[in-house]
Parts: sequence; C-alpha cells; structure tokens
Amino acid sequence: MATPARGPYDARMLERFETLADGLDHPEGITIGPDGRVYAGGEAGQIYRIGPGGEVEPLGDTGGFLYGVTLDGNGRVYGCDMGRQEIVRLDPSTGDVDSYSRGTFTNHLRVPNFAAFDDVGNLYATDSGEWGADDGLVFRIAPGGETSVWTDTPRRFPNGCCLSAEGDALLVVESRARRVVRIPIAGDGSARGAETLADLTGSQPDGIALDAEGAMYVGCYRPDRIWRIDPLGKIEVLAEDPDGVVLNQPANVIFAGEGLGRLAVSSLGGWSLVWADVGAVGLPLRYPEIA
Repeated sequence: MATPARGPYDARMLERFETLADGLDHPEGITIGPDGRVYAGGEAGQIYRIGPGGEVEPLGDTGGFLYGVTLDGNGRVYGCDMGRQEIVRLDPSTGDVDSYSRGTFTNHLRVPNFAAFDDVGNLYATDSGEWGADDGLVFRIAPGGETSVWTDTPRRFPNGCCLSAEGDALLVVESRARRVVRIPIAGDGSARGAETLADLTGSQPDGIALDAEGAMYVGCYRPDRIWRIDPLGKIEVLAEDPDGVVLNQPANVIFAGEGLGRLAVSSLGGWSLVWADVGAVGLPLRYPEIA
C-alpha cells in the first residue's frame, strides 16, 4: 500500500488550468459523453452540456441535487440525484427525466454519489450513506434498471468510482477512509474483497479518473487538491490551490478535449469547470447501448 508524498510539488501546474466553462451552479459531477462533449450537473438538479467553445447548454432539470453524471451509448445522461435519492435518466433529445433506479426493496438509495458503466451495460453506483455512520454500499444496476446490492465492503463513504482498464475491477474512492480501493469483479459478476491501492491520509478524496498508462487522478473535496498515483503506486500532488480560486473544491475529474488530452475538473465550491494539459492522455470511458 502506497502512502502520500510529503515533499514539494510543482506549484506551476496550477497555472496551466484554464476556464473551460462558466456560469454553472456549483457543479460536482463531470463527465465526457460519446459525442466528445463535457457534461456536468448542478446543485438544483440542472444537467449541462458544454460546447466546443465553452458554451453552456442546459439540457434539463431533475428538481433534485445532482452529484455524479455518466452517459450511455445513446447519449442519455444518468445522474446520481441526492435530492431525489435515486438514479435519474435524462433524454437530451426530449428533455424527459425518469427514474432509473431507487435501489432495492430493502436498501433504498440514500446518497447516490457516482456511477460507472461496464461494457455490457451494468451500472455500478455508490451510495455513500450517512457521513460518520460507515454504512455505505455499492449497487449494481442491470440494463433496464433491475438493482441489487453488489457489495458493502467500502462502507466508509464510498464516493467516486470507475472501471479498471481491463474491466475486471471497480475502483472506488472511500472518502472517510481517505483511500482508493480496488474491488475485483468475478466471472459471475459478483464482488471480491477490496484491496487498498492508495492511502490519501490528510485529504478528503472524492472523484477518480484513469489515464491510458494506468495512473489514477483523484480530486479532493478538502483540501483543494488533485492527487496523481502512478501505476507503481507512487503518490504525488499533481496540483493544489491554497486559495481555492482556480481549484475550488475540485471534487471530480475527467479527461476531455481532443484525444482526451486534458484533465477537466469540477468546482463544487464555485461556478466553473477548469481544465489543463497535465502531460497525459485519458482512458476512454465505456458507453454501452441501453434499451
């Protein structure tokens, strides 16, 4: 298990970040769609699509409070709606919003936080639970919405998640445990035991993205920091903003732009999205076709 680097980092990295879009309502979730455009959510349930020149296009409003967002191969947006306590689905062609999952009969979604698709359309969704109660879960939502509890192993506020490059594991940020864990996906689809990939003590990690070389990038709710963990487990501060101006609660991160060559960052504490060339190319996301 790796431990965080405590030495100096390149403070000039912060200067690379530029505004991608402005005028969003405290966006926490951010993703890239199959059309190559960036999507984000707002704290009053807004779903935004960002044009190539940074134009902000409102697509709809769930009436709740959106955390993570992701898209399927048909371009529909799936939002983790904490206000409605469910996974919602928006069709950008019509603006219609429906409920995709509310959890199970015995385990209703409470704090749906982030979700990621696998290749065949299963949606893995974290339910963070109550802060301090260590009662989090990860749900697995089959294509069409049938939902089951996949694992309760990362209980200490499971948050951001993504599939491994091979699709054989789910990587989950466990915010209260200050770590990233890897949960193998067995051949029958069940969850195996979690293993710690990175100890991020000294921060409250939130979202995660992978580059094409296998490095992890983790945005933090506190402090205003982005971690980079290389494929060998070395942990370093990629960027940090002691003033919280450029990076303002950079909760979630995603690779976007031409060739996925820029790291885009949400700003839960502000009104903008920022991005920068960090010398890496992102791992493409999965966009399964969902009926």
